[in-house]
Amino acid sequence: MAGTPRITFIGAGSTVFMKNIVGDILMRPAVAEATIALMDINPVRLAESEIVARKIVQSLGVKARVETHTDQKRALTGADFVIVAFQIGGYEPCTVTDFEVPKRFGLRQTIADTLGVGGIMRGLRTVPHLWKICEDMLQVCPQAIMLQYVNPMAINTWAIAEKYPQIRQVGLCHSVQGTAAELARDLDIPVEEIRYRAAGINHMAFYLVFEHRQKDGSYRNLYPDLLRGYEEGRFPKPSHWNPRCPNTVRYEMLKRLGYFVTESSEHFAEYTPYFIKEGRDDLIERFGIPLDEYPKRCIEQVERWTSEAEAFRSATTIEVKASHEYASSIVNAVWTGEPAVIYGNLRNNGCITSLPAACAAEVPCLVDQSGIQPTFIGELPPQLTALIRTNINVQELTVRALMTEKREHVYHAAMMDPHTAAELDLQKIWDLVDALIREHGAWLPEWLRAA
Repeated sequence: MAGTPRITFIGAGSTVFMKNIVGDILMRPAVAEATIALMDINPVRLAESEIVARKIVQSLGVKARVETHTDQKRALTGADFVIVAFQIGGYEPCTVTDFEVPKRFGLRQTIADTLGVGGIMRGLRTVPHLWKICEDMLQVCPQAIMLQYVNPMAINTWAIAEKYPQIRQVGLCHSVQGTAAELARDLDIPVEEIRYRAAGINHMAFYLVFEHRQKDGSYRNLYPDLLRGYEEGRFPKPSHWNPRCPNTVRYEMLKRLGYFVTESSEHFAEYTPYFIKEGRDDLIERFGIPLDEYPKRCIEQVERWTSEAEAFRSATTIEVKASHEYASSIVNAVWTGEPAVIYGNLRNNGCITSLPAACAAEVPCLVDQSGIQPTFIGELPPQLTALIRTNINVQELTVRALMTEKREHVYHAAMMDPHTAAELDLQKIWDLVDALIREHGAWLPEWLRAA
């Protein structure tokens, strides 16, 4: 494309994440003169991010321009790419509410931001704000591509495609490439020597192929090595990024299903009814399940990000290292035509034939000047399809509640959640939903509170 791209970052007050994404983009020579429009509703955090963004430009010696906005539509005007990263309600009060209220009903969680009652509530809080971005995009940058980094990813992506199908969007996560690197570390194999193909839904995609390139150019299936290592107690190795969270749940599911899931064990433990059970603390101990992990992580991240952001602000220059996020690959591929392959979340539309056409599927995608094109997968193994559908049920009913503004579907979504249904009876589920809606209050849509 001619000229230089305009890249708008909604939620730019997330200084450290903004720094990683903007740094990745500006290290690409073809887009190093981009205009970076930072937008956040918090002017103090926005000003801090502006300082960091300008130091990135200076450190890299590029000619990018940095703008700041508190007005969303103005920030979006003329954008070619829209990066979205925000958390409605923040750690306090909303994440705390999503954990503490269910605990009063006997429902324990680990992450609670993607599925379960916590994920449902987060989706109900988040989607209306994403829809407002879509409305503004249609007015001021209708051809822009939205790169959406917000959880609950599958619910968000599905809801955008349902109400604004004309918006070019992709939901982005780092679980596929991140898990491949974790397994390579367990196996003591360089990750660049591993070939994989994954598909499913966000946080419940599976490696359909996981192979090691041999010296003669052939590929060897690595699943027998992973299973043998687990049976012999060599895998999983201690996590290099969070010692509270071993990968035991995922290895156990590999043993039962024959395929390795791309999302972490702490997430997966609450996507299924098998691991967190009242009166079964032996399971918690055996599988190393970190209950209340997300609140702990939020506190640690806030402390770490505050420290890192302060260091960035006071530094004369900033060292910019490439992250493993896909945003810069997408921007570069669309702008230059140089193809790239990513894993993205888009409307299924028959890519995975054993899943509903309307759901948000996570599949390999080709990216070039035409945009983001998902690849055809076909039918998943039946055991994977069956398990994934239990999560799709919750996502679909949450989206239905948002589309129809019917509170009854919020109860139905919670009722279908595998972990919630395994722990609570129907009346408790109804009472829990009522309590969450009441305590979240104005963070939720008016139609839900008024019902």
